[in-house]
Amino acid sequence: MSSAYALTPQLGLTLVVLFGAGWIAFGYWLGRSNRSHEDFALAGRQVGLALAAATAMATWVTSNTTLVAPQLTYQFGVWGMVGYSFAALGLLLFAPLAKRIKQLMPGGYTAGDFVRSRYGKPAWYLFLVISAVYALAWLVSLGMAGGILLQALSGLDYHLGMTAILVICVGYTLFGGFKAVIATDFVQAVIIIIGVVVVAGLLLTQVSVTSVHEQLTQQHPQLLDLLFPAAIMFLFNNIFFGLGEIFHSNVWWTRALSFKSQVGAKAFVLGGLLWLPIPIVTGFIALAAPQLGIFPPSADMVGPMVAAAVLGKVGAVVVFVVVFSALASSLDSLLAASADLLTRDIYQQQLRPQANDQQLLKVNRYSIVALGILTWLLCLPQLATLGALLNFAGAFVASTIMPIILGLYQPKLTGSYATAAMLLGTCAGLVGYLLIGFYVAALLSCLISSSICMIGVIRSRSRFDWQLLQQR
Repeated sequence: MSSAYALTPQLGLTLVVLFGAGWIAFGYWLGRSNRSHEDFALAGRQVGLALAAATAMATWVTSNTTLVAPQLTYQFGVWGMVGYSFAALGLLLFAPLAKRIKQLMPGGYTAGDFVRSRYGKPAWYLFLVISAVYALAWLVSLGMAGGILLQALSGLDYHLGMTAILVICVGYTLFGGFKAVIATDFVQAVIIIIGVVVVAGLLLTQVSVTSVHEQLTQQHPQLLDLLFPAAIMFLFNNIFFGLGEIFHSNVWWTRALSFKSQVGAKAFVLGGLLWLPIPIVTGFIALAAPQLGIFPPSADMVGPMVAAAVLGKVGAVVVFVVVFSALASSLDSLLAASADLLTRDIYQQQLRPQANDQQLLKVNRYSIVALGILTWLLCLPQLATLGALLNFAGAFVASTIMPIILGLYQPKLTGSYATAAMLLGTCAGLVGYLLIGFYVAALLSCLISSSICMIGVIRSRSRFDWQLLQQR
């Protein structure tokens, strides 16, 4: 059995154990300085530029970039690869928003704080539902990706790999909080950048761009067709999906609120520029699959299978290290940010308004464990491919783009119109997802939501007082 894979099951398991022990020990060491809930949740709001840029870049290098980008390139060709790189716009365009968030809410904790204060409770309830759907979809996709990675490279059971990455990330996030997330993201960003460069260099010594192009031209010309309709729709859909992911998610609001003043905008621009070429490199790997005679049982396995086949055992180890680091850098961030929402928006705002700092700290840790267990249970059946799972959430998050932007800059948009925009935009996106395809869900969602927001601004006769956010 082991001969059919680039890594033996024993070596794959050894790598997982070594990584797990290292990250958990590192998280425990970092967590010793946490004294308050603010330390645990926001790293004391004093994160500098180097760590800020690294965590922005590393968190955005997820199962999407390392496994789904090859999958979509394999399915849609050149536009799948180039289109995915356009997701860098999310980080670049969030840069001015991060600065604005820090100015308006210097004492804020979550994106929910903003929506509740700016638009009222109906919009807040809906926003929490959207955030929960997206967070669970992303958490499950990351857990699934860990299992797929180990299975593709070493033949280890999917459930073992999935369980391992969840236990590791829950472990060091539980001990170290956001400080551990930021610090491990920095190390993981360095590993990812170096690893991607190594993989690209080794791949080009084995498979030339010319030979791949010739093979695709002869046998799969549609993958090179720049007028491939579904691929063009995916390109635009992915732009809005990426914007919705970042603009609404507490993963990124947590960073905006935890970075030092004047750091946020620079960090997100730098992180976006560092991230931009990575989907191109990982996507190119998939284009070599037909030439190598590799036809994976599931499209989301194409990246690691091609890299391992071309690069051998050493290359497979590099691929494992890069992808595992990418998954961990996103999974820990999502666990921490989602736990913050549960602690701040559900426990403190709804259940225990008078909870003290130590109670909040305890609930935050319990929330991390609970999210880890829930994710594990949802990952067990492996019901969908990573691409299909993630793009289902696109119908939800794209509806929040315009309410968030206008909420930060336009005082005339009211809570009733913001609520209607998110609700009807989500419904339109889901209809498109079910009746047309995943590659239009975010596009339709954003279109309907934006139209309702524009009507709301035109018809509004009230103006929001920005000082109300300063009190949060």
